[in-house]
Amino acid sequence: MNELACRARLYEPRTAVSLAKLMVCLAVCLSSAPARAGDATAGRSVFLQQCSICHTAAPGDQGGAQGPSLIGVFGRRAAGDSTFTYTQALRDARLTWDAATLDRFLASPSTNVPGTAMPVAVPDDAQRGDLIAYFASLAAGAAPSTPREAAAALGAASAMEAADWRKDYPGRLHHIDIATLPPPHASASASNHPKLVERPADAQLSLPAGFHIAVFAAKFAGPRKMLVAANGDIILSEIDGGRVTVLRPNPDNGGAASRTVFAQGLKRPFGLAFYPDADHPQWVYVAQTNRVVRYAYATGDSSARSEPEIVATLPDTGGHSTRDIVFSPDGRRLFVSVGSGSNIAESMPKKTPSEIRRWEAQHGLGAAWGSETDRAAVLVFEVGSKRPGRLFATGLRNCVSLTRQPVTGDLWCTTNERDNLGDDLVPDYSTRVKRGAFYGWPWYYLGANEDPRLRGDRPDLRTHVTVPDVLYQSHSAPLDLTFYTATGGASAFPAEYVGDGFVTFHGSWNRAFRTGHKIVRMRMHGGVPTGDYEDFLTGFIVDDGNAWGRPVCTTELADGSLLMSDDGAGLIYRISYAVGNPP
Repeated sequence: MNELACRARLYEPRTAVSLAKLMVCLAVCLSSAPARAGDATAGRSVFLQQCSICHTAAPGDQGGAQGPSLIGVFGRRAAGDSTFTYTQALRDARLTWDAATLDRFLASPSTNVPGTAMPVAVPDDAQRGDLIAYFASLAAGAAPSTPREAAAALGAASAMEAADWRKDYPGRLHHIDIATLPPPHASASASNHPKLVERPADAQLSLPAGFHIAVFAAKFAGPRKMLVAANGDIILSEIDGGRVTVLRPNPDNGGAASRTVFAQGLKRPFGLAFYPDADHPQWVYVAQTNRVVRYAYATGDSSARSEPEIVATLPDTGGHSTRDIVFSPDGRRLFVSVGSGSNIAESMPKKTPSEIRRWEAQHGLGAAWGSETDRAAVLVFEVGSKRPGRLFATGLRNCVSLTRQPVTGDLWCTTNERDNLGDDLVPDYSTRVKRGAFYGWPWYYLGANEDPRLRGDRPDLRTHVTVPDVLYQSHSAPLDLTFYTATGGASAFPAEYVGDGFVTFHGSWNRAFRTGHKIVRMRMHGGVPTGDYEDFLTGFIVDDGNAWGRPVCTTELADGSLLMSDDGAGLIYRISYAVGNPP
């Protein structure tokens, strides 16, 4: 098709017939590209010379009056230009234009989307690679001008494809590499809160072979953290109900035989801990938004024996409300996580360098101030002391849960990072928490990467940011980490799982395309994180706008099975392992 014929399309009305012709126009334009595989610069030339007559791909492009806009097409849902009339076939296809999908579609449109108005294929692999590299470069920023920049653009495209929830399956491996992250604002900041729906009739959760899942108990008001007592009782915090509940399992652990309210009238209770331990408990500690309290407790208690005793007062100035707790191995210290009150300390007043030095001399490296004082941090309290807590580690935007690694005794934090920098920034993470360490918030992230919204505020901190251990897809909202320890039991997992971590992803909102809503397995080797994680439980997402579950926390039962709370549906599930029929 020559340029004159393509221009003729500009004057046709937007009918179904003209749409078909336009899609043919795009396909033929692409098929006339010079053959240079995977070169974004070549792809840009092809687009400007052959296809921009009918389409636009970047702001400022001339032409494109008749075809649908392709601005932002990479990573966008098919039929995503609201100003254009698409075929029903393309609208129903529920495709997202990532590298793999574009490659499949352009190779054979009618095979991939029967009924599409684009019947002409782009059969040459090199030609498709050029155009895909160009679209990827636009998604990552400006069009690259060198092969190295083109390769980086394709790396960003691969990252976007890796985040596609439709490709999740048990065993799918993920690794987030800081070096391949996009720059800030490479994509628009989305507000895409999940809509919780009833479980579809055909919905199935997926687990590795031999694993089984079933509802353990139902009708909870925001079920969150769980503890398992020596007699098998399960202590559960219900954050929306403002209470702590005791569940007594059936003899086979297949469900809850009874439930009683242990304590109520609490302010968003979350973290729970036995003291001194689960085998010889004297107290059960409960972390609320504004304080940590403890109740006298003996194994088998189904209700509190006395009024709560306040052991720590915590910042309560709005913002992130969950507080988690864990004791040091020797029982002498209580660690408490306190999330930030904001996204990036927007209301925190500025300090001069001399004021900052005086503040940090008293509070520690990277300590926030103003309404963020003692927030975005892990605090430590001396057990039995009335002295206020002190900062143990700083720069942790929202350390939702604390975990102590059983073998090494290391303290771990699972963190939700900041919002509004784009779909793929900033990765959430789990990390070992080191005394006196600064993890970046609000000025930096993942090392010396400065948040552009606070540019130049703290150059003194650039080389002092501790990089976290395991990065997760941005906006996954990881809420909890459980290290698996069972080496025996009727429902114990295979030995290869012992020592690895299970992390619950609550699900995204600040991302154009849904992510999270699953459990992942954090891989360890010799007690040290490898940086890899793999999908373990998937299937809660219906589409980019809907999901029927939101995993929160897990805990391990004596028989080796794993409980998972779901505060979206108000359920607790039990995950067990048995070859053949489920137990």
